[in-house]
Formats: sequence, C-alpha cells, structure tokens
Amino acid sequence: MLEPVGADKFSDSIRIGAEIYHTLKGILRDQYGATSTNVGDEGGYAPPLERTEQALDALMKAIDKAGYDDSVVKIGIDSAATNFYDTQSKYYDIDGRKLTPDELLDYYVDLTSRYPILTIEDPFYEEGFEDFAAITAKLGNDVRIIGDDIYVTDTSRIEMGVNLRSSNAVLIKLNQIGTVTETLEAIEYCNRAGLSTVISHRSGETDDSFISHLTTAVGSPFIKAGAPARGERTAKYNELLRIEEELTTIH
Repeated sequence: MLEPVGADKFSDSIRIGAEIYHTLKGILRDQYGATSTNVGDEGGYAPPLERTEQALDALMKAIDKAGYDDSVVKIGIDSAATNFYDTQSKYYDIDGRKLTPDELLDYYVDLTSRYPILTIEDPFYEEGFEDFAAITAKLGNDVRIIGDDIYVTDTSRIEMGVNLRSSNAVLIKLNQIGTVTETLEAIEYCNRAGLSTVISHRSGETDDSFISHLTTAVGSPFIKAGAPARGERTAKYNELLRIEEELTTIH
C-alpha cells in the first residue's frame, strides 16, 4: 500500500497517491502486459508476481517516477498471514519458502531495512498473539504493527493484545463488530491503551462514505479505503475532500 504521510494536507495526500497509482499502472503494463493492470475488489492491481520484493520494487519505482521519495511516501504491507499459514505444520508458506514464525519475523526485519515500510498489518496468523508481540517488540518503535484478523474490532480480543503487547495499532471495521456503539467503544479502548487506530473499509463495499466521517471524528491517523478507483472507493476520498474543505472554511 502507498502511504503519502509527508503531505501537508489530505487533498495533497490523495493527489500524490493517485499520481503514483496511475504511474504504477504504466510500469506494470510495460513489464507484465496489459492484463497485469486488471484490478481486484479493492482497486489494487494484480500482476503475476512471484516474490514480495517484486511488488515492493514496483511501488518504489512508481514513487520515484512520479517525482516523490520516501520522505513523502511510505509503504504499507497487509500480509494477511492467516492466508498462508499452515495450522498443521505451523509454517508460513511465502515466496516459495516455508518459514517458521521466527524466520518470518527475520524476513520482516530484512524488508523494513531495505524499504520505507511504515505499517505491517496482520504479520502473523490470527491467533498468534505471542508472535505479534515479538515483532512489535522488534520493530514497534519505527513501524506500526496493525492487528486486524487477530482483533476483528472486538474489545475483548483487543484487551488480550494489550495485555500481551501484541501490537501498537488496531484496524477498525465498523460492520465487523456490527454497531456504531461497539465500534466507538473499541476505538475508545484503543485510545486509552495507547494504540493507534486505522479506520478501514471492507472488501465488499458500497458508496456509503460514513467511515470518512468516523475517521475524522475520532482523529484516526489513517483511513484504509482502497485504491483511487471505482465509486465505492473514491466515495470515501471525495467525502474526505469535502470534509477538509468545510473544516478549512470554518477555521
């Protein structure tokens, strides 16, 4: 994921992200062919890559070609590690290798040493509280370790993570827990516990832009709303632009 955190305001941030997104399209098309720029359900491209580094290198090339550097744009990874974890063998199957939790941790450390990675979401499988704690202890001073599948916006599971120091950030999905009240309770608990929050869309989305208002209202530093493509994604960004304009006018 692209994270234009060096922008002065949201409108600059979304412009930078959109510019790099379209630059990336050209890079992928030239390297992998026209079908590589087909997009998934969150608007992200799906080129035929074999290794994680290929994706990160493509992002870095797009950032540079669009005229930016890692002082302005960072990279985020949503590992979704549950999807490549074998519960029987206890190995993670990634990039053609089978890695133990310790080996996967070393791999993340190596990636963060070579790329400007600011966030890593779900680096281990959804019950790996201790492994989350290990990577947070190792990288947490410089990288936001975000829990999604491990917490599912459930305050009781977030409390388990707090007790074990499993992460320093939590992904918040409104319809994952089910109600606005429960969502706000989860966010308030995170704030009291010193955890950063990321307000997130879902893979199956609508044009509803409520999470733009939620993100603003609770002061979350990040919103995760997908690529600047298609109405159900751009609705969130357009609403944030309107909110920024209104708040700027008020002040």
